[in-house]
Amino acid sequence: MPEVKVALVTTRPRPEINTDHDMPLLLAALNAAGVTASSVEWDDQSTDWSQYSLVLIRSTWDYTWRSSEFLEWVDRCSRVTTLLNPPPVVHWSSDKYYLARLTEAGVPAVPTRYLTRDKASSVTAALPNTDEFVIKPAVGAGARYAARYTADDKHAAVQHICHMHDEGLTAMVQPYMSRVEVSGERALVFFDGSFLHAVRKNAVLASNVPFHHRKVAHPGLEPWAPTPSELDVATRALSVVPDAQQLFYARVDLVDDENGRPTVMELELIEPNLFLAVQPSSIETVTRAISEKALHVQRTRAQRVAEHI
Repeated sequence: MPEVKVALVTTRPRPEINTDHDMPLLLAALNAAGVTASSVEWDDQSTDWSQYSLVLIRSTWDYTWRSSEFLEWVDRCSRVTTLLNPPPVVHWSSDKYYLARLTEAGVPAVPTRYLTRDKASSVTAALPNTDEFVIKPAVGAGARYAARYTADDKHAAVQHICHMHDEGLTAMVQPYMSRVEVSGERALVFFDGSFLHAVRKNAVLASNVPFHHRKVAHPGLEPWAPTPSELDVATRALSVVPDAQQLFYARVDLVDDENGRPTVMELELIEPNLFLAVQPSSIETVTRAISEKALHVQRTRAQRVAEHI
């Protein structure tokens, strides 16, 4: 049987792109396990994706800036090899309108109002009059273009939304979940259909930080043991995802509501940081799952070729 080759997909390194701390750990572990694994940039036009048994999206952290181009690549790549997560999952989760879908399905999610460019005339009226609120893009990652406001900051908030509209982005308006400053944000990671591990991090958005300033995406990381209610909410959220049975990896980010109940902040189903450096005991499990999946795909491919000889 030909060698089992796996591509861990990333993006070109640039100053505004965070470091992928999972990548060197996964590459070392997979190659030690006998899998030929390499890091490949998703927009490298010279790459023949069909040479890989498995293509795993890992740190394509510029995709939100180039979402149409990225989604076209997802579809193109999936036609010649096995891409994970699969295209229906990637398309569905690339726009945070999925939060509305979770709410419709009865899963607790941060209340969200979506302001598209055609609703620009009603932006001011859509902003809350009391308490703090957050504005961020519906297609975004790493707290890019996210900021926190009060009722006294409405002028700045409107300018923020108009800036996103000028870039063709839909704006999201959410209440600031203030309990995050006490209980933090918990990220529950799932891999190959099972819960893997969890971490906790501190609040990302500080007050009076302009939306265009870079934020620390994962401050104060530490291991976390999720509560039964956190696991329940995360599992229920993932069950709403189209083709949920095809999910190879997932991360569910939770915060507490005003009553202390876990609530979905985001689903990370495209290129989630797995925090393997914080939870190193999970590296073996992840490596085994990727290796077995790649080997299964390779065997299936070889069998189909043999059947047509």
